[in-house]
Amino acid sequence: MHLAEEATATSALTSSQAPRSPARRLAYGGVADRPINQESLLLYQVVKFAAAPLAHAMCRPHISGAAHVPRSGPAILAANHLSMLDSFLLPALLPRHVTFTAKNEYFSGNPVSGFFMKLGGSLPIDRESAHAAQTMLDEAAALLERGELFGIHPEGTRSPDGRLYRGKVGVAWLALKTGAPVLPVALSGTEKVLPVGASVPRPAKIGIAIGQPMRFTGDHTKAQDRRRVTDEIMAAIQKLSGQEYVPVYAASVKASNGSN
Repeated sequence: MHLAEEATATSALTSSQAPRSPARRLAYGGVADRPINQESLLLYQVVKFAAAPLAHAMCRPHISGAAHVPRSGPAILAANHLSMLDSFLLPALLPRHVTFTAKNEYFSGNPVSGFFMKLGGSLPIDRESAHAAQTMLDEAAALLERGELFGIHPEGTRSPDGRLYRGKVGVAWLALKTGAPVLPVALSGTEKVLPVGASVPRPAKIGIAIGQPMRFTGDHTKAQDRRRVTDEIMAAIQKLSGQEYVPVYAASVKASNGSN
């Protein structure tokens, strides 16, 4: 079962890359060929200026390792995933703009989250489609090549029980293809701010620990190299978070118990 899921998760990474039309790119975010336009970026900064104090007041964050985030140039922030708010809080609390990937439901399920995701240029991903996954990775690679920050949750979905699950190999594909450093990030307490099933955030203290940059060598087209690098990244996240590590995919656990 695990091998089958790995094949689904990585099938697009080993297929030949046919050129995609602008319309197809637009359907999945459309940011590969251009940065966020200046009007959207300005509005994003205004919203972030207002959101950051609110995030500090509600979450009382303890942030360590912020100095590891480069002031300029590309980097991949690879974080564990405990809450839907993870991809909101990290960009709100870091000084540089961070583009995150997020599942399609975050764009369409809630108008507020959808507005902020689109405003920040987040990359939507259909987790059931290998082609959509590759499209997102292509766009993320272009973003990194422009010298920007990209955030990703290698687990691919929120942890169902607070433990850290096996990472999917897209993060390694990006690191090996672009040469961008990977910053392991451990989030804690975010599941208390917005528990599963809750629609309104509640005050709770959170932690953000950012590890030292990791650089990797290898061939992004080789499954063995992608798996090795992904496992090293997940080990670094686990060291920061202290979570129990489970060597299976979180999506498999959720599928078996009927959760999402």
